[in-house]
Amino acid sequence: MKTWSELPEVLSIASLSQAYRDGALTPTALVEMLWQRLESAPACGVWISRLPFEGMLAYAAALSEQAPDDLPLYGIPFAIKDNIDLADLPTTAACPAYAYQPKQSAFVVRQLIAAGAIPVGKTNLDQFATGLVGTRSPYGVCRNSFDPAYIAGGSSSGSAVAVATGLASFALGTDTAGSGRVPAAFNNLVGVKPTRGLLSTCGVVPACRSLDCVSIFALTAADAERVLRVANVYDAEDSYNRPDQPLPVPPGFAGRFRFGVPKPEQLQFFGDEVAEILFKDAIAQLVEQGGSAVEVDIQALLDAAGLLYAGPWLAERYLAAGELLQTNPEALFPVTRAIIANGANLSAADAWRAFYRLQELKVRRDAIWRQIDVLVTPTTGTIYPIAAVEASPLELNSRLGYYTNFMNLLDLSAIALPAGFRGNGLPFGITLCAPAFADRALLALAKRRAQSVPHKLGVSQTLSAEFPAADTGDAAGFVRVAVCGAHLSGLPLNRLLTDRGGVLLQRTHTAPTYRLYALPDGKRPGMVRDETGAAIAVEVWALPIGRYGEFVAEIPPPLGIGSVQLQDGTSVQGFVCEAAAVREALDITDYGGWRAYLARPD
Repeated sequence: MKTWSELPEVLSIASLSQAYRDGALTPTALVEMLWQRLESAPACGVWISRLPFEGMLAYAAALSEQAPDDLPLYGIPFAIKDNIDLADLPTTAACPAYAYQPKQSAFVVRQLIAAGAIPVGKTNLDQFATGLVGTRSPYGVCRNSFDPAYIAGGSSSGSAVAVATGLASFALGTDTAGSGRVPAAFNNLVGVKPTRGLLSTCGVVPACRSLDCVSIFALTAADAERVLRVANVYDAEDSYNRPDQPLPVPPGFAGRFRFGVPKPEQLQFFGDEVAEILFKDAIAQLVEQGGSAVEVDIQALLDAAGLLYAGPWLAERYLAAGELLQTNPEALFPVTRAIIANGANLSAADAWRAFYRLQELKVRRDAIWRQIDVLVTPTTGTIYPIAAVEASPLELNSRLGYYTNFMNLLDLSAIALPAGFRGNGLPFGITLCAPAFADRALLALAKRRAQSVPHKLGVSQTLSAEFPAADTGDAAGFVRVAVCGAHLSGLPLNRLLTDRGGVLLQRTHTAPTYRLYALPDGKRPGMVRDETGAAIAVEVWALPIGRYGEFVAEIPPPLGIGSVQLQDGTSVQGFVCEAAAVREALDITDYGGWRAYLARPD
């Protein structure tokens, strides 16, 4: 039996669990390898505190008397947003002056550890979980896992990036206004916002206690479902915890189903034309999967969203941090301080006015669900660079909550899902939402979608489970193609991939058995198999099978498509060159790739 010598780039629960069952991995070995990754990972604002190596080993050692099949989360590493208690580490809510040492872990954390999960540490957040950007923390800005110039999304920023960058298999966040969904969208993850009260919030620093949810970040819907099943234990000590009342999975979710799409004038992309195209693509994919699109009026939902920061729920935020605001206002991040301070000025009359209005909107909400099984929206209309958010923190944050702020006020369940990539490599996401306690139905639909809409897991430089090693593609209808020249990202012919719906899967190298030549036209290279050659830098793209033929037809001689072996031993379709065409060409193998050759000094 092969023993794992290194961890894959991303740590799906399914793959780790299989490795444990196969005897290829032990919890102790997992901790040892993960620790090396944690120590060498670039600083990108993920952690506020981490367990020491000995602490993680102790959790692993506690599993020595258990078998992998005994515990649903046996040996699975997870991260915890630092407004959720872990007995081993202080809880800060991203405010050092507020920090305290909990006597025990949060109720949900205890369920996960009892199921075999291994905590890694406490993650960065927008202070007091107030924000959707991930920039409002004295512990530093948490950066997007795909492009460090962009926001990771908040408030659960560190939890999302920890999973996306392979530092944890799943993570806990919280979600009051979108904090468990926005970071998922910005980091290509699944983000589960459970029904309000489904998971205990005992041991969670409140933002708005009546609205707060513990959320889950995972690489796949199946992984998220496994975590939710473990965490969903009724807690009699939590006055806001509600016994699970699971709605049956609609029969149509296995075949035909009705999904709502907001009226065109209610869709907002804030100038992000690519996001608008990706959302239309997601709608088309849902139709292909058996869905019937129904245009619905979501104005009641949008009106409810407007209450969140203009009503009594802002006073709830003041209850959580008001004492510190009065005694030590400088301890709060400036934007956070300004937002929370407004909660002190609301009256009882303001509260009842908001409650009356919300009740009216709930009646209108119910009318929507008589038309559809599930509502589909973008998770956010766009994404912003860190510099833009710092220049306009309130306005841009408000835009990010356009599709998220209403859900807990209106008692909805939701799941955020990956839905493609922009041309600049940043991910886009959609959200499925439904009435309270429809969590299992949403997960069922998400898993069904995952079977036909593959996505790259996290920011892995390895292939995801949805793209198995093969020469011609996979059952989902994609072909893997290795490119080595002008089709590389940012080069002139890359549009021939992106215009056909191509998705970049990995940047890697071939096996060390190829030579690269600059063809006489000076515009492209030719790669030839040669056992005396070297490893050549390539990109592997997933191209829809339906567009593959026209792509191949545009390849001019002496280039063609053949089988290319990668450095990991797998083979994919790729560009190869006729040997006769390179006899008079310049051998550029020593440069290691076309980009390096183009960047050579004159």
